[in-house]
Amino acid sequence: MPRPTAAAAHVVVVGGGLAGTLAAAALAPHAGRVTVVERDRLPDAPEPRRGLPQARHAHLFWSGGARAVEALLPGTHELWERHGARHILIPQGMVSYSPAGWFRRWPDERSHHYAIAARRDLTDWGVRTRLTRTFGHVEFRTDRTPVALLGDSRRVRGLEVRDAEGRPETLEAALVVDATGRAAVGGSLLAALGAPPVPVTRVDAGVAYASRLYRAPEGAGADWPVVNIQADPTTGEPAGLATVVPTETGDWLVSLSGTRGRHPTGDGAAFEEFARTLRHPLAADLVRRATPVGAVALTRSTPNIRRHYDRVATPAGFLAVGDAATACNPVYAHGMSSAARSALALRRVADELAVADEQFGRRAQKAVAREAAAAWTLATGQDLFFPGVEAPAPPGFAARAAGRYVAALMNAAIGDHHVVQRFTDVMTLEKPATRLATPRMALAALRGPRLPKLDGPALTPDEQAVLDSVRRTDPPAK
Repeated sequence: MPRPTAAAAHVVVVGGGLAGTLAAAALAPHAGRVTVVERDRLPDAPEPRRGLPQARHAHLFWSGGARAVEALLPGTHELWERHGARHILIPQGMVSYSPAGWFRRWPDERSHHYAIAARRDLTDWGVRTRLTRTFGHVEFRTDRTPVALLGDSRRVRGLEVRDAEGRPETLEAALVVDATGRAAVGGSLLAALGAPPVPVTRVDAGVAYASRLYRAPEGAGADWPVVNIQADPTTGEPAGLATVVPTETGDWLVSLSGTRGRHPTGDGAAFEEFARTLRHPLAADLVRRATPVGAVALTRSTPNIRRHYDRVATPAGFLAVGDAATACNPVYAHGMSSAARSALALRRVADELAVADEQFGRRAQKAVAREAAAAWTLATGQDLFFPGVEAPAPPGFAARAAGRYVAALMNAAIGDHHVVQRFTDVMTLEKPATRLATPRMALAALRGPRLPKLDGPALTPDEQAVLDSVRRTDPPAK
């Protein structure tokens, strides 16, 4: 496909995290220069960095998002896996307890669904490395803080930043992309230009989550599954959930979370105790057999926040992506995948329209919003039903009917392979939620599961042997 004519355009991306790096990858083929402005220093290896506290929690890159990354930056999967990232087939590689019961691990070699399991430090470093190796005209400018947008309420023409010593720097650009995450500095910078305020929708179930790294017990090999104890939003009580994710080092990253009124704490001695209060003790039993490594990381910044840039006449030359536009409750693990799919949608717009075009930002914003809608619907569709949720309005008839339908499908999924496959299409962001609204799926919801419920988790003999091993007797480290 021929490139747009204004190939010499300069693009400035504010934020060097995953969403910003992927936005740079999306736009690089159609820009003469891309500058990524980041307030922190970025490591040259898969190591922790300041300003990314969520890196200490469990992450999964679902196949819908991971494929988008590979389309933007070929070779990223190979780089991740060369450094130990796990390629986990779904549902074979997941032990999951839903509100309806235990899912079966259908041994279907035709399944194309998967998740990439790795710590966030490796994930971000891999994408950043592939970006700079693929596009020599992409530059990262670290220790830079955005101060003001250049231009006026009709057109953004660049960005003013300050370095670590407070010295100002002007970056003229045809397009400025806000990828500053939940901080979302773009709104205040636009307001200073006299741009109209951006409508915001907020749905907050008051979720807090705590994570800790564990050294896996003896016998837990490289093919250890993801373990997920889901919350049940239908009980009317504060809910909790747990996820155990095997990492590239062979350790387990365990994340526990709870809604308003049932929060985990940063107390290491209480970590296992909280896990044992969940709907099933599997996660607590696994934690009991593992060895803690380091302290507990605690996060309470989890509201679903949607900034509707696509609904207002923002100045030309501006675009918001990732959490700066749509931030979802991270416990559902769709943030990275949604950012990747949004970046791929951005690339498609850039394939058709020059980034310097007056309409580019608005058209791209709508494309990004459409792509992020799936993760928003999945997150808020559950969070709206937890007690004490803060939302613009209580769930209406349509939301309640959709909730009942999804619950019926979830019940069918524990014993129906076809339903599991369609659910996984949606969960991994491979397909839209309309995948669940076919006549065959409606019939499955009415019929229920074809097979009886499992009476316990679907563990292999080797996995069960780990669970049956002698429990660790030393007290957990604080």
